[in-house]
Amino acid sequence: MDTIMEVKDLNLWYGDHHALHDISVDIPKNQITALIGPSGCGKSTFLKTLNRMNDLVEGIKITGNVIYNGENIYAPKVDVTWLRKRVGMVFQKPNPFPMSIYDNIAYGPRTHGITSKVKLDNIVEKSLKDAAIWDEVKDRLNTSALGMSGGQQQRLCIARALAVEPDILLMDESTSALDPISTGKIEELAVELKKKYTVVMVTHNMQQAVRVSDYCAFFLLGDLVEFSETEQMFSVPKDRRTEDYITGRFG
Repeated sequence: MDTIMEVKDLNLWYGDHHALHDISVDIPKNQITALIGPSGCGKSTFLKTLNRMNDLVEGIKITGNVIYNGENIYAPKVDVTWLRKRVGMVFQKPNPFPMSIYDNIAYGPRTHGITSKVKLDNIVEKSLKDAAIWDEVKDRLNTSALGMSGGQQQRLCIARALAVEPDILLMDESTSALDPISTGKIEELAVELKKKYTVVMVTHNMQQAVRVSDYCAFFLLGDLVEFSETEQMFSVPKDRRTEDYITGRFG
């Protein structure tokens, strides 16, 4: 297994609440890793530690290391803007900017200093193609992104994250607000994306984890109970708590 990120002894507190306990896991490169577990078990909190989105929360304390590109992303000298360019994120609800489809995609590259119209045109087209939405929007790039359907908006947000050429794409339950057809499109897209990117996704939907992920991490009450290949976890889980969860005894 080729690793892109190593998490070592990660602990996180919100004030006095110890939300993540000694998490150590290697994130496999060019694979889809699903984070599963009941609500409130730490999945989304863990996901956000991978690009320091939790920095924005007041009263948070984090110890341990997340090694990416040979250094700990929590080291004082790490440029968080650079980190979030390399480790992009797509949220639960689509959040397009109130601007044109084109400007949504060009926004990131522009903030990183790309001004050439030719380059931006290429980035916009490539990102929308990578997010499997180019054919649906290519004739209305200058119309507002807010006029798109929910499923299209979510693929636009994926395209926006891809526009700055990340290594890793974090998806925080990014299909939970969508209808089954849009969900299916985003699942197909995730499988396609792993050819070029590493995907880490939080999902409440165990069928989804089985359908799309290569590896699975099962969280319970802030602990990482089990991490293994998805097929193995769902056929022969190592831990009784994993078995109880995936067979529906709780959760």
